[in-house]
Amino acid sequence: MSYIYKPFDLERWISKHYLKKGITKPSHMDIEEIAKSFDVQLGYREKRSYSFAYGNSKIISIDSKLTIEEQHEQFFHELCHILRHCGSQLIMPKAFRDLQEWDAKRFTRYAAIPLHMVQQFDLKSDFVIEEMSYKFNINSFIVKERLEGIYRNKRIG
Repeated sequence: MSYIYKPFDLERWISKHYLKKGITKPSHMDIEEIAKSFDVQLGYREKRSYSFAYGNSKIISIDSKLTIEEQHEQFFHELCHILRHCGSQLIMPKAFRDLQEWDAKRFTRYAAIPLHMVQQFDLKSDFVIEEMSYKFNINSFIVKERLEGIYRNKRIG
């Protein structure tokens, strides 16, 4: 009996976009280049990270005081809001805000550690979490969540 991973549509969509833009390996995971690939302007300021979209303008501002890993996490979180959400969280009901935050957390895992790159690692290695964290410049907790999600979604094939 063998088990295969059945990716979610969102994972496939992200990988397809990255592959189309030539983002094929962890060393290509430069958030400035990823922002450009989605026509998003990216900047850094010493204030809380945020995103803003109005018409064709899409802007993400990342807190420059954060570590590289935290900046990457914030970038992917805000990128989700830009690409998948609408409306101001300042005026929306808590249930909608909570749903958007849940989606942004899920998106962050998929976009920071894309499916087509996960396959480049030995998932049985005792050091895979540390290796992926280092290669993707992302917190090891996010790597662990991503891998746990992959293990949970394996189906008999």
